[in-house]
Amino acid sequence: MNTSDVKDVVKQKYGEAASRVAQGATSSCCGGAPGSGSCDPITSNLYDPAQAGQVPEKALLASLGCGNPTALAELQPGETVLDLGSGGGIDVLLSARRVGPTGRAFGLDMTDEMLALAEENKRKSGLANVHFLKGEIENIPLPDNSVDVVISNCVINLSGDKDRVLREAFRVLKPGGRFAVSDVVVRGEMPAAIQKTAELWAGCVAGALSDSDYLAKLAAAGFDNADIEVTRVYNIEDAREFLAGQGADVQELARQADGKFVSGFVRAVKPPVDRAASAVPATAAKAASAGSCCAPSCCGGGV
Repeated sequence: MNTSDVKDVVKQKYGEAASRVAQGATSSCCGGAPGSGSCDPITSNLYDPAQAGQVPEKALLASLGCGNPTALAELQPGETVLDLGSGGGIDVLLSARRVGPTGRAFGLDMTDEMLALAEENKRKSGLANVHFLKGEIENIPLPDNSVDVVISNCVINLSGDKDRVLREAFRVLKPGGRFAVSDVVVRGEMPAAIQKTAELWAGCVAGALSDSDYLAKLAAAGFDNADIEVTRVYNIEDAREFLAGQGADVQELARQADGKFVSGFVRAVKPPVDRAASAVPATAAKAASAGSCCAPSCCGGGV
């Protein structure tokens, strides 16, 4: 599948999920069939009762994640947080409470239905430090060096251009900023039949990176100290449940997927000094030391 095809599949499935929640039905993981229960192994039991009680019910029902990045990101009061693929807004709302009134929480999503649901949940929450933006995670509509923490919940694996997503996350983070996302990760080689299944691109699985590829892409984007903490391992029973409806090959696919897919908390840090930017002042300083005058009369209109 090319990048455009992936985006269309994901956008359709997540739009349908948001519409179901808006109409009063429960959603299901990553665009799966409503009521199938096929995604419980991924989305179940991610938020404790205390967290669930801090957000409107529809924000919880629309949660399509595979982890709980807000519980692991160590958010601090006053920080600015960006959630990539914010959906119904649950992680944005939880982050907004963590960073407090002096901080800000942005949510970015490309799906109109999800954004409408998120705005409704924001209104019900009463939080003033929440801002939802329409856009794509491959082209984040925020300035360079503008956020302290980038979070995401089972969304980066849905992108057909993950390198660009990671470069964009690096760009908008301040020097020293943190990348702290939950994602589905592959251990070993992904079964080819799963990788080719369009429905599973919108189901958190077919687009997942291997753990080594994820770490390599983070390093290529400029990040330091990247690591992956496994939070759940999906066994053959989980795979059968998740792959329900994928045709006669479910049993074989489940056998191949046994233990290969995990939910992981992916961490990395933008270096405290932007390496690309630091090269410019260093060059300027060298030129200045080679003969420029530093007296007030020749360095800017002094006496």
